[in-house]
Amino acid sequence: MTKRASAVSASPPSRSTRRNKYTLAPLVLIAANVVLFALFFVWPAVIGLVYSFTNYTGVGAFQFIGLDNYHNLFGDSTFYDALSRTLLYAVLVVPLNFVVSLLAANLVVSKSAKGGSVARVIFFIPWLLSPIVVGVLWRWMFGENFGLVNYVIEKFGGSAVPWQSNADLSLLVVVMAASWAGTGFTMLLFIAAIKNVPVSYYEAASLDGAGPWRQFFSITLPSIAPTSFIVILLNTINAMKEYPVFVALNNGGPGSSNNLLVQYIYETGFKRGQIGYASAASFVLMLILMAVAIVQLIVNRRVENR
Repeated sequence: MTKRASAVSASPPSRSTRRNKYTLAPLVLIAANVVLFALFFVWPAVIGLVYSFTNYTGVGAFQFIGLDNYHNLFGDSTFYDALSRTLLYAVLVVPLNFVVSLLAANLVVSKSAKGGSVARVIFFIPWLLSPIVVGVLWRWMFGENFGLVNYVIEKFGGSAVPWQSNADLSLLVVVMAASWAGTGFTMLLFIAAIKNVPVSYYEAASLDGAGPWRQFFSITLPSIAPTSFIVILLNTINAMKEYPVFVALNNGGPGSSNNLLVQYIYETGFKRGQIGYASAASFVLMLILMAVAIVQLIVNRRVENR
């Protein structure tokens, strides 16, 4: 009788018990993320959407004014200036970051290159810096009256370049600073993708007489296409939301010529106290980002289905 009892107590858990355990654990983990997502994303988004239809100033009560904020926004030349400058910034910084990161990744994984591990660390350090620190560093280098670059130019007999007072040059400096700061992370994504390309592809290409450039364009680029899509998508979204580097480097200047959409939304909402109007601009920015993501997703699927 005792042996039978011990055998029953030592028997493994039934299949239904294991199934309940394996079903419950994922549900608990998913529920925690759903609660956090609803609390920190859905709820603020709903509040922002409600505010976009009001004249809320951040203090006191508000009144619903329908689509007046959106109507005024689409007639606001300052909004269009900020939108066009944001698109120009994204068009410049995304390809530059893509090319520099891909070049760095290929150099680091190349068997003929020496010091790949050290180079990987050096390339990655800028990504660890705060965007504010990145902006201050590049401001020291490209300051119009005190910058290192102008100092060197003048030492060689040249004239100081208006890095800060010229709107296009000022934007170009921010593009270079942001690309420099983001290269490390993008480079790591490309390194992981390149290392997953089968070596046999390159060996077969070498036997057929393909050189390094032919191997890069015919093997490497097609093989890392999914990673390239993710890189372009993430960098585009980040570029459309850029703010701290601009503020630290030139504060959107000279004047307001380089104010991007996020800076326009911030100044409208928190400096001018037009929370409802700024909420409407925020939702327009969100719709633009969603459109960019959907278009890139469609293009990527068409490329994969070829």
